Amino acid sequence: MHREYFDEAYSIMHAKIEYAIMIFEFTFPLFFALVIDIFIIYLSHKYHLFLDEAHTEKPQNYHTHTTPRAGGIGIAVSLFFFILISPLGVKLLLPVVLAFLSGIFEDFHHSLTPKHRLALQLIAALSAVWLTDAVVTYLGLGITLPYWLGVLFSMFAIVGMMNAVNIIDGFNGLASGIILLILLSFGMTAYRQENVDILHIVLITGGAVFGFFLLNFPKGKIFLGDGGAYLLGFIVAITGIFLASNYEAVSPWYVLALFIYPVWEVLFSIVRKKYMKRSPLEPDADHLHMLLYRQLTKNNPLTALFLLAMNVPFIALSTLFPNKSTTNIAIAVGFIVCYLLLYRFLYKKEYLSL
Repeated sequence: MHREYFDEAYSIMHAKIEYAIMIFEFTFPLFFALVIDIFIIYLSHKYHLFLDEAHTEKPQNYHTHTTPRAGGIGIAVSLFFFILISPLGVKLLLPVVLAFLSGIFEDFHHSLTPKHRLALQLIAALSAVWLTDAVVTYLGLGITLPYWLGVLFSMFAIVGMMNAVNIIDGFNGLASGIILLILLSFGMTAYRQENVDILHIVLITGGAVFGFFLLNFPKGKIFLGDGGAYLLGFIVAITGIFLASNYEAVSPWYVLALFIYPVWEVLFSIVRKKYMKRSPLEPDADHLHMLLYRQLTKNNPLTALFLLAMNVPFIALSTLFPNKSTTNIAIAVGFIVCYLLLYRFLYKKEYLSL
């Protein structure tokens, strides 16, 4: 009787300690990122650093006040400080630094050429795959890749997601909100698989991103910048690859279904520009979030809220069925259909009525 009572008390105490650690891992990075980004806002305006001028003529310009584009610094510093508590985090430290550097130079003084930026991203991806052995070789549905092809596929997925997050970073809270939803799903999946390392990284990253989010949404006091967008794209990509490559209960299609909005935005943008005989690398004002802003919401934070709400049901469904490849393929296809219908409606409203 006493033994049973002791075991029950120990289990309760152990659970409370685990929850306390999880709260610490989320709240302290949140606080650090928030304080650092407030400091960055102050320094940027005082010394004219990292500023995105409101009057600059470019397709993606939808803000009305000159704003620092270095919110990724607060997130990065929080990650560098706290990620070392996890053995997996120690392995990811170098790749995380490289991923962040591939964008922060652009935020600082536009000093990195596209080729050099891509080279840094590829090195970050290769080092992450090599140090963590996170390689997707089984794609589900009976499809298995040779290991060398799995390495290339994983590197391509990481670099692709880094740039995809950067592309959707157009309105207050949009990119960081999508990342928070993805991390929430990954956290639940990692908890089910009892992977403490991944759960640590998800909580730390989620806290840091939420600290930034509080300053970015709804007022847009600071932007992610290329450094922040590439960093977050890298983190969620390597997390998804690690889960899919280490657990049979986690399908690669679950990861794709979670990423489907930024991934499809990139793929659709490439096809759309090719069809219009324009370079896929040429920026334009016809991404979904831009059309949505001009033709429907006419409000910066409301545009982000609309797209976040649009993503929630699909991410929730994928989270319920992380091991079902066919279900997640259907979820991804369902999102693409909704995207195309909305895009067609907005495009016709803007261009065919002229």
